Amino acid sequence: MTFPVVEAEDMPDIAANSLSVAFGDFNRGYLVVDRQGVNVLRDPYSAKPYVLFYTTKRVGGGVQDFDAIKLLKFST
Repeated sequence: MTFPVVEAEDMPDIAANSLSVAFGDFNRGYLVVDRQGVNVLRDPYSAKPYVLFYTTKRVGGGVQDFDAIKLLKFST
């Protein structure tokens, strides 16, 4: 069986007691939540003669199946 390998720069370097390698089915184990819609607030007063727009979007995520992803802990 073969598995794709991805190098993530955000993972910590290999050191004592570090969790530097993750293995698993991330499609099953992690859920990304993307709320529909973008909120736009029009501000015509702050930067005359221009109009400012403030936009926000709600996104989030989290582990939904802890058995699908495992971390390898290194020792000294």
